[in-house]
Amino acid sequence: MRVAEDEAPLGRCGELDAAGSMADKVGWYTEVLSRTSMPSEIHPTNSDEFHAEGTLLGLGAIRVARFTHSPLLSRRTPRLIRAGDPEQYQLVLLLKGAAWFTQNGFEASLQPRDMALWDTSRPYEYGSGLDGRDVEAVVLQIPKAVMPLPAQQVDRFLARRLTAGKGLEVVLSDFLLSLTINGPDTCPGSLDALGSMAVELVAASLAQQLGAQRETPAEVRAHVLLRRINSFIDQNLGQPDLTPRLIADRHHISLRTLYTLFEGEPEGVAESIRRRRLEQCRADLSSPRLQDEPVQAIAGRWGFANAPAFSRLFRVVYGTTPSDYRHHILGTREHASDAAADGEMPALVPGPS
Repeated sequence: MRVAEDEAPLGRCGELDAAGSMADKVGWYTEVLSRTSMPSEIHPTNSDEFHAEGTLLGLGAIRVARFTHSPLLSRRTPRLIRAGDPEQYQLVLLLKGAAWFTQNGFEASLQPRDMALWDTSRPYEYGSGLDGRDVEAVVLQIPKAVMPLPAQQVDRFLARRLTAGKGLEVVLSDFLLSLTINGPDTCPGSLDALGSMAVELVAASLAQQLGAQRETPAEVRAHVLLRRINSFIDQNLGQPDLTPRLIADRHHISLRTLYTLFEGEPEGVAESIRRRRLEQCRADLSSPRLQDEPVQAIAGRWGFANAPAFSRLFRVVYGTTPSDYRHHILGTREHASDAAADGEMPALVPGPS
């Protein structure tokens, strides 16, 4: 099975070999699933042969896996949940073979192009290959914290068969398949946006089936729009002209709508931009690799065009000047240019008497 390092794009996955005895192969696959998905028991239904392979693509907080494996039975018990729980909803899209899932008192029997949802925090059982064929599937891993729908609404879909016969379900299934095919060629900066789009499609599809089109999709759109805006801010912190007006214009919304989106957040949009810029500056000032770079250059890289104003803001937030902070963290002697960037006069060195 090919699996990625944490948050690594699919195209940079490493190779893992499932060579060895039957027990070695099953143990290897069980360990891989534990690291990339969740701890589960694995029991192959064919005692003579077992194989598995797959790939994993990081989309920020979201991940999507595509795998193929021999017929097997799997289950997740309360003990395994205590051993490790990523606290996710996982959506499977079956591509080949047949499978079934049981959770929350329901069972879903799946054929190719069907989907099903489960909760990693609850026990479940899974079976595949009842027809003797391998199973190929795509699994979308969604942290519960980023799911826009309330948990009580999502619970209604656990272990329920979701068909991709028409409408949003077709769009969702095609999008998930495309992610596994085209994701490796996507620039890293766009992967977070793709993850947000996948969550938006899942939530909108479920909301439509709940019959809550008039309320929930609006909430979903607002949640996803806020995530896109936050991603846009992170990607453009170095632009001095990054302002609420620019953000609103780029996302085709009014300033009032932008401010409304941030009303439920701990800070407003302008305060959020300042904080993130300061955090990036502080991280660079703490880096030994950048210890010879002037403070003014670091401030400019993260959108602070006025060095004295940056120094004053840094002092207000962190209680010290940028150069003193760097000296405290790294134990280095500040350059005179650093002191000047802080708006300070460098110390005078007495001349010969």
